[in-house]
Amino acid sequence: MSAPVEDRDARPPSLIRRRPELILSPIVLVGLIVLWDVLTRRMGVPVFILPPPMDVWLSLVAGLSVSPFNAGGFLYHTAITMWEALLGFLIGSSVGIMLGFLIAYSRLFEKLALPYIVGFQSLPKVALAPLFVIWFGFGIEGKVMITSVITFFPLLVNSIAGYHSVDPDRIDLARSCNASDFQILRKIILPSALPFLFAGLNVASVLAILGAIVGEFVGARSGLGVLLMQYNQAMQIAPMFAILLILGVVGYVSNVAIRLLERRFCFWAQRGSHFTDGQG
Repeated sequence: MSAPVEDRDARPPSLIRRRPELILSPIVLVGLIVLWDVLTRRMGVPVFILPPPMDVWLSLVAGLSVSPFNAGGFLYHTAITMWEALLGFLIGSSVGIMLGFLIAYSRLFEKLALPYIVGFQSLPKVALAPLFVIWFGFGIEGKVMITSVITFFPLLVNSIAGYHSVDPDRIDLARSCNASDFQILRKIILPSALPFLFAGLNVASVLAILGAIVGEFVGARSGLGVLLMQYNQAMQIAPMFAILLILGVVGYVSNVAIRLLERRFCFWAQRGSHFTDGQG
């Protein structure tokens, strides 16, 4: 009689037990939509404060049904905002990682550069955005620069933390084996710092969308930020909510993409976290 029990215990857990969010997330979403509908239709919340879900859905469908090459649709402006965010993300993240490793490697450079970097980072980016528009114009350059500045600091801090997380004994052992600085960087420092770098990339991927929108608020001819300003001035609240939904989806997709890259290139950290969760 013990064999069936052992076979049942040896079965791998079902998908629902391993991924309960696949069931809980849709339930939460439906509950929020129902609550939203009750607030707007049953409790009399004004449309200019909170439009009904159906109005937002119709605005979303109408905006997405337009050709992506037509400036009157959502797809055209979404592509521009995503392109600005992607370029700024790549530039800001790359500079942040390289400068972070340089600061962590050289104590003299850290004392010289870090106070200026922290002081610049403390400046409000909304106040800097008009300057970037003046310097780079109303084209894509200004928005990319704003996004680069916003995404720069998370990678700088995490690359410094990742460099300092390396065990010094491993570096000393590699040097005793006549390893070059480039070999130490590629074989020891980068693999050890990858979990920190991906943590910074997760934050920067969301901040990149914010940077592009801030730049479009200040001065732009196209983009989702421009549409938000236009709908706000015209008091068209339902299309504004539709654009906010698009921004939320874009931010979520970018975060998922970073997590997939993390699972591909930093798989040992993923296994460690799963083991810890299993022990808890």
